[in-house]
Amino acid sequence: MSIPARIKDDLPFLTALRRDLHAHPELGFEEERTAGIVARLLEEAGITVHRGLAGTGVVGTLQLGNGTRRIELRADMDALAMPEMAERPYKSTVPGKMHACGHDGHTAMLVGAARHLAATRNFSGTVHFIFQPAEEGRGGARRMVEEGLFRLFPCDAVYGLHNMPGLDVDEIAVVEGPQLASSDSWRLTFRGIGTHGAKPHLGRDPITAAGTFLSSLQTIVGRVVDPLQPAVVSACFLQAGDPKALNVIPDTVEIGGTARAYSPEVRDQLETEIGRLASGTAAMYDVAVDYRFERRIPPVVNDPDATARALAAAATVFGGQVRTSFPPSTAGDDFAFFAQNAPGCYVWLGNGPAVDGALHHNTSYDFNDEALGYGTAYWVALVEQELKV
Repeated sequence: MSIPARIKDDLPFLTALRRDLHAHPELGFEEERTAGIVARLLEEAGITVHRGLAGTGVVGTLQLGNGTRRIELRADMDALAMPEMAERPYKSTVPGKMHACGHDGHTAMLVGAARHLAATRNFSGTVHFIFQPAEEGRGGARRMVEEGLFRLFPCDAVYGLHNMPGLDVDEIAVVEGPQLASSDSWRLTFRGIGTHGAKPHLGRDPITAAGTFLSSLQTIVGRVVDPLQPAVVSACFLQAGDPKALNVIPDTVEIGGTARAYSPEVRDQLETEIGRLASGTAAMYDVAVDYRFERRIPPVVNDPDATARALAAAATVFGGQVRTSFPPSTAGDDFAFFAQNAPGCYVWLGNGPAVDGALHHNTSYDFNDEALGYGTAYWVALVEQELKV
């Protein structure tokens, strides 16, 4: 493995930074403290800083030499609205908030890379360090794009990184093609006619309609979508009636859930088929239905050229520990909005074993500080190879 000595010397600082961020988690669009720390460290390193995109976003720009190529490196900063249950010296000090996905580590590694590159100045071109707010479902990347990220900071390629429990800390996965699924939400309301539970014939029962709809929902993936195309449709919310009125058939039933796909065609198909099934069920039971499908995050699909460049950089740091085959995730990441505007590559950095099953979004999860050097070195290698002197 190849981690520059200067990065190794910086690891105590980066570890302390990561743990400080972990102890002070902030939710999406609330990352005032985190953004302030990031901006100060970048400015101290001599990097030009732009603040305010998407409210709490930070962009650092470092331009050296006469190289014309421009690239962006992205780290997410936000935490999750969940309690931290594991005891550790740097446990969250904010009740109901924790860094349960490793964004504290992502931020620290990109800060480390920026510090190193500003000090060594071993490249020619422009690198933009993107510290994004609100990745966890609040739309931070989309808002940065809408507020002019690529107009203000044009680039030829954009790169993302996420930790992955289960991969060793000296491993990295760099794979062309789909990496994360689209993440969309759907909601529907069956509207019947409420009546006495003993006299169902006098009403129109939305609960029976909901039961038929839910029992049929998985036929979309099982019998409509091409079996060779991955897809997920899950109902995650159901509300009807009152537990204190068990003799009342309610007027309405509300149902909601998520839909995931890796291709635009299957994404379209899921939207259409959920609606078709809802309409058909409503017709069957003579009730009305309101249906809404919200497109939230597109799939993350790695560009071939950007992936080849990332792979070359990874090889200089990880050697034979680079994985070029790794299963995509059905989770989502709004890095997809960046990759829609420039060729992109999103890689998986090893986070070590999932201790006691503590995967992402688990109340006992923690970013592995042993990965800090590897992730920082990867970013540095990528910049120095992309923007060769």
